Amino acid sequence: MDGRPQFRVFLNSDRPCSIIACMKALLFLIFASQAAWAAGPAAPPADPYLWLEEIDGAKAIDWARARNNETLYELQTDPRYKAAYDRALAIYDSNERIPRIAMRGGYAYNFWQGPGSPKGRWRRAPLSEFLAKKAPAWEVLIDIDMLAAIEVENWVYKAASCLPPAGELCLISLSRGGKDAVVVREFDVRKKAFVEDGFRLEESKSAAAWLDANTLLLGEALSADSLTDSGYPRVVRKWARGTDPRKAPVLLEGKKSDVTAGGWCSFRPEGVNCFVVRAPSYFESEVFLIAGDKLKKMPLPPDAAVSDVFNGKLLLTLRSDWKLKDKTFKQNSLLGVGLEAAGQPEERAEPRLVFEPGPRMTVEGVSLTRDVMLLTLLDNVKGRILKVGPSIGGLHTEEVPVPPNGAAYISAASDYAGEFLFGYQNLLTPPSLYYSGKPGAPIKQEKPKFDASGFETEQREAVSADGTKIPYFLVSPKGMKRDGKNPTLLYGYGGFENSMLPYYASVTGALWLERGGVYVLANIRGGGEFGPVWHQAALKENRQKSFDDFIAVAEDLVKSGVTSPPKLGIWGGSNGGLLVGAVSTQRPELFGAVICEVPLLDMLRYTKLPPGASWVGEFGDPEDPVLGPVIAKYSPYQNVRAGVKYPAIFFLTSTKDDRVHPGHARKMAAKLKDLGHKVYYYENMDGGHSAAASNAESARRLALEYTLLMRKLMD
Repeated sequence: MDGRPQFRVFLNSDRPCSIIACMKALLFLIFASQAAWAAGPAAPPADPYLWLEEIDGAKAIDWARARNNETLYELQTDPRYKAAYDRALAIYDSNERIPRIAMRGGYAYNFWQGPGSPKGRWRRAPLSEFLAKKAPAWEVLIDIDMLAAIEVENWVYKAASCLPPAGELCLISLSRGGKDAVVVREFDVRKKAFVEDGFRLEESKSAAAWLDANTLLLGEALSADSLTDSGYPRVVRKWARGTDPRKAPVLLEGKKSDVTAGGWCSFRPEGVNCFVVRAPSYFESEVFLIAGDKLKKMPLPPDAAVSDVFNGKLLLTLRSDWKLKDKTFKQNSLLGVGLEAAGQPEERAEPRLVFEPGPRMTVEGVSLTRDVMLLTLLDNVKGRILKVGPSIGGLHTEEVPVPPNGAAYISAASDYAGEFLFGYQNLLTPPSLYYSGKPGAPIKQEKPKFDASGFETEQREAVSADGTKIPYFLVSPKGMKRDGKNPTLLYGYGGFENSMLPYYASVTGALWLERGGVYVLANIRGGGEFGPVWHQAALKENRQKSFDDFIAVAEDLVKSGVTSPPKLGIWGGSNGGLLVGAVSTQRPELFGAVICEVPLLDMLRYTKLPPGASWVGEFGDPEDPVLGPVIAKYSPYQNVRAGVKYPAIFFLTSTKDDRVHPGHARKMAAKLKDLGHKVYYYENMDGGHSAAASNAESARRLALEYTLLMRKLMD
């Protein structure tokens, strides 16, 4: 992890996932590109910077390159830049990292980037070797650098989805430059080669999932007619090997106004169950069981979040209370609904309670082994893991021993075996990996990336404008003087149920803490730290609460003497970019520097280009006569003013970002600059929504960011 770990979404996964899980992992960071004018009594003035929304327009690219050159000249000539770059790259390229694996067919599969393979290698090793040895003998399956050179393509590895249980046939997703749109090719692990005349998809945002060795469920996005207004698949097809995917039989056809549609299969020892899903909005879905040649709708609340199938029951988490007959299942509960209920009315669902979290708790994730469900819990934003399995007359629950006061998570689990791997880390403790078959000490432990002996972590609370207590983690030097002079970096997100967890602050520790800085991680509303209620508190007309929470944490840091406004920097990416953009325009006097990555900033135009329409459920529609003025009040781009002293703001984006359009950052930077404000801007020409396509690009971006923070907050 890099010190701002919640922004780094691990989409480069070897493990197949359901359309619901994949949609959540993909969608919770895809926060629009452009949008609509707010409805109101008068039309808004013309936007003089619309030309910057032309992604590859010559004038826009020339503008971006000019801003890049200005920023690089100023920051890269600072002697601290080179030292920061070298340190960050060494951390990213370190062979001491614990490989993230998927377990299939007795092997550990991993994607690895490092020295000599900047684009990375997809590889595998015998699972027994991975568990027993520090350096197992890895077998390279695909060398992405070699493939890119041979095909003269800027390939970026995205994912591998392999057919259970052996995992010998895989769908490999490759992106040009890091975009979400991918090319899909079938790969035979046994032959270490792409399958001749195998399954292939041209570049698109299609989503394919294995049904069997010769059939895929395809969320098809190969033509304009097959797309939703959000730019995702509208049509689900049953695609047989050797046939044209565009002509495959249609299983489900959604509406243009939907967010997406797709299919997925749950492969378990007790059988294979396949589903088709239609998502009318970001937080609503209809789930259909494929029963022969029919689709049978599962009787579920529309806002339930489905995860997988265990012992014949579809697992789901409730985003709201579910009232059935004389019983009410509470919001945030994990339930199981029998597949035999498919096609029945909701009142005959007969759900079974699996787990009901207590106050200030939530189920962060569900993984399965052959025998048990593994629940990752957040308990006051600290990780726990439970094993839940069948027993006589009910379910048996057992706590998995993990170290306290940190982030605990399932690293890998097998549907066809009883074993699993779990990890632990905290802000000052590097990741460790534990194996269920060897309880006690970790089987792998990363070496520290910085000297943490002089630091301590504290969980504190600030009080927001409406009286709500907002937790945050504070990492500071031991014995720190509370004289308001400590350079402090505050990170936040606050949206889409995404929880900010206390992951290891590797790069932040090396580039910031070791230089005398303080690091703060805020758990503001809009996130998922305390379940759906915490997220829903900051939706639509209540979005300002997320900003108020962040401001409250900043004010608490100042009031308690940790820092002062000239020494306080803030950092956010994607939806977090909206956060720091909003608070820096609302309270510019409170901050000394702002890092604003791949941000959403023009909230009055965010719905205009895909996938912007996806996020109406989160932000509301700017054309709505009620919500439009609310959105306009906080939209950063519309609230920039001349004559206001803003903190130093560094905008970072990517030309290849097809989640949040680079026009957001471009236009905001141009407007500020033309109003006479000092602006830093860097646009990576590759990298997608992560703003980097390699370890070297990530190191460069971080070195630029921390160099600016050191100049503004430490000098």
